[in-house]
Amino acid sequence: MNRLNEHQFQVTGMSCQGCVGRMRRAIQEHDAEAQVEGDPGSGTLSVASCLGADELAALLSQAGYPTEASGSDEQITADSAPTPLAPAEASGTDEQIASDSTTTPQAPAEAPSLQEEPSASLHEEPSAPSQRLAIQGMTCAGCVASVQKALAATSGVERAEVNFASHTARIHGDVDAEALVQAVESVGYGAEPIVDLRQAERQRAERNQREYRRKLKGSLASLALAVPLMVMMLIHHPEPTGLARLGWGLVGLATLAVLAFPGRAFFVGAWKALRHHQANMDTLIALGTGTAWLYSMAVVVAAPWLPQAARGLYFEASSMIIGLVLLGKALELRAQGRTSDALHRLLDLQSQSARVVREEGELDLPIDEVRQGDLIRVRPGERLPVDGEVVEGDSHIDESMLSGEPAPVARGPGDEVSAGTVNGRGSLVFRATRVGADTRLGRITEQVANAQGSKPPIGNLADRVSAVFVPSVMIIAVLTALAWYHFGPEPRVIHMLVTATTVLIIACPCALGLATPLSTMIGVGKAAEHGVLIRSGEALQTASRLTTLVVDKTGTLTEGRPRVTDCRWFAGEASDDRTRLLGLVAAIEARSEHPLAEALGRYAHDHGHDHAPDDADTHASDELGNSADSASSLTNSTIEAFESLTGRGVRARDAEGRRLAIGNAAMMQEEGIELADHDLEGWQAQARTLVYLSLDGVLAAGFAIEDPLREDSRDAVARLQADGLKVVMLTGDNAATARAIGKEVGIDEVHAELSPEDKHAEIERLQAEGEVVGMVGDGINDAPALARADVGFAIGQGTDVAIESAGVTLMRSSLHGVAAAIEISQATLANIRQNLWGALGYNALCIPIAAGLFYPLTGTLLSPMIAGAAMSASSITVVANANRLRLKRLRPQNARASRPDTPPSQEVLS
Repeated sequence: MNRLNEHQFQVTGMSCQGCVGRMRRAIQEHDAEAQVEGDPGSGTLSVASCLGADELAALLSQAGYPTEASGSDEQITADSAPTPLAPAEASGTDEQIASDSTTTPQAPAEAPSLQEEPSASLHEEPSAPSQRLAIQGMTCAGCVASVQKALAATSGVERAEVNFASHTARIHGDVDAEALVQAVESVGYGAEPIVDLRQAERQRAERNQREYRRKLKGSLASLALAVPLMVMMLIHHPEPTGLARLGWGLVGLATLAVLAFPGRAFFVGAWKALRHHQANMDTLIALGTGTAWLYSMAVVVAAPWLPQAARGLYFEASSMIIGLVLLGKALELRAQGRTSDALHRLLDLQSQSARVVREEGELDLPIDEVRQGDLIRVRPGERLPVDGEVVEGDSHIDESMLSGEPAPVARGPGDEVSAGTVNGRGSLVFRATRVGADTRLGRITEQVANAQGSKPPIGNLADRVSAVFVPSVMIIAVLTALAWYHFGPEPRVIHMLVTATTVLIIACPCALGLATPLSTMIGVGKAAEHGVLIRSGEALQTASRLTTLVVDKTGTLTEGRPRVTDCRWFAGEASDDRTRLLGLVAAIEARSEHPLAEALGRYAHDHGHDHAPDDADTHASDELGNSADSASSLTNSTIEAFESLTGRGVRARDAEGRRLAIGNAAMMQEEGIELADHDLEGWQAQARTLVYLSLDGVLAAGFAIEDPLREDSRDAVARLQADGLKVVMLTGDNAATARAIGKEVGIDEVHAELSPEDKHAEIERLQAEGEVVGMVGDGINDAPALARADVGFAIGQGTDVAIESAGVTLMRSSLHGVAAAIEISQATLANIRQNLWGALGYNALCIPIAAGLFYPLTGTLLSPMIAGAAMSASSITVVANANRLRLKRLRPQNARASRPDTPPSQEVLS
């Protein structure tokens, strides 16, 4: 019998269940019997292995997860040790029946082949830490490419994402913030670390408002000079001769003031880019307006010696271009102001202070000074500042911002409460358990911010184009000038100047840089308003292409709150033995947090002392209350050699050495029990799950467990099918129960009696057939299938593990959230494509026109002033198109599934 040592490690780099899987594989390569489980939320890893702590630490470090031991070793035997367990659907039980009470449910210790590498899953973030920077000075997609390249080249950076819409960068890797700031400054831009998200958003909003006012004032000043000049030029063609030269010289100086003050930012940006051997939007505008001004001043100074055809003046063009571009930028900033509305609303839910109970009395402290373990009082109507556990008082809490359920929830001593929720009429005192960014609201806010700053793969097109766009435009402008100078009609110099300047001005890549991030920010924010947390731009894009949706049964189509409705005891068991057996059932199931195990435990508690001696069916259809707090002596029954079998159930021995088994039909077959001799098929026809209890290889009892169907499951399935998805049910429950549920909700393709490995294999089969597959589960017990799917949807009101591991997390336990996520992702990707095609098409069409391609047909050239207006209009058009996503109406829910007081598109996080 192998001796296993238990170790606990603190792993700072563990961020999701994929990390746990990689660490499990690294250890099991050297100890196949090792049992590994982890909690990404706390960073704790538990290992039962014959290897020593130092050897395990070395293996984990080699796998990229440095650790430090946090617990003493404890020897256990391989055959009596609790198996690290994740509840997993299995034949006849729909989920695994029991698990060790000392562990948090984790992913099954499946074969290595069932674990996915990071590239195969959308649900994993890099294990390295991440940090954010606020970037200053970016003006176009070329700037984004320069900053991103500089950050990516910094030692220690694994990945960098720069968002032009929010002017932020998110960097993954173990690197000092000062090194990142220096890298950004080395390419001519400014940066500062973002420590507090709320403060950073407030500063960004204030900075944008200041920029908006500055650009608007600069635009008005520029246009105040340009418009009269343009009108005068239309009425009378200027002749810079005689005394008029003096007047035009003064106009030139006034135009120079426009370039030096309202237009100063363009020339400063161009100079910085030149110093770092780069080119950006500022370069194009500075070249275009500067060339027009220099040529005009040269004409004023040397007019008597120039031919008549070469005496054109373009002061109004320089001033008008600056004015129009600044006006476009101001309108763009104003339109961008609402792109982070969802994030702002989340940040607004976070309290600024808390009333902390101390020995000297109650103190109002800033939220940053609240510490874990502090006692906090909330009065009626106040918002809870941190997560905690109630220690005094009773009240009703409005948790609709998290759960979407409008009815307040009763909370009393021992109950958990969350930051951002609103207290009702009672007064509560609770102990802080999570503060700051570690609260549930803080983690949700962080996820929304991360997703809004991420980039869908489709955005790589804009990155590739913008990397070479500005230099290419400059080359085109030079070639255009040469072509007009050598082959154009007279006046060649004027035509050369006009075409080159117009090409430089019209080709500004602002619209290209805004095409992807704006739509992503708005799409992710709109999803959050519907209670859908999208983890990344990649998940957003893939969700839009789904063709098949695989759904679990328990907790997905059903409520996930099962109860025992019927129990049948079989002949040969005396009444006192039944009471004792129920005590053993209660003791075993007390080790598990799984819904089915909890249902059996509640039934054993409620019926263990008052069971009537009757061999007939005992009906238990009365509603069973939550008796978790009625810890009777039943749970004190002695059990030994506890063994949890993934997908089948549990085994144990009582104090007398008798072998007990609780599980599904597969486990009973292993016990040598022929179930055909016991008529329980009627329960399966009623869509109930069967769980059996055997004693020393003899069937002792059968339990019927019912998990009610969600009231909106049928309408949600119909909505998904109307969206063009094929819906498939994969469940571990027995075939009769699964078919009954499938028929009731309208799912034709049902696969039952599947283990977690079977579900994984079924998703692989669908993908091999060319399907893009989404998987809906609770984010814990369906870990292999969620990892295998193209997009995983974790359903269940945003549990901690689900938030960390899923590509998409649903705050409400309803499939309507999946439909909303898919519809929003489809609308967002369509919007991004429109923006990209519009931006690229604009440049593809306008650059040839600006170069004079149609001059032989029209006899006129495009004015640089019109080019400036068109350039600004292109950016505003992209912003306006992205904002159309706010008006997107989702497919309505069936009225039958909607509560009278809850609109179909209820905003959960608003």
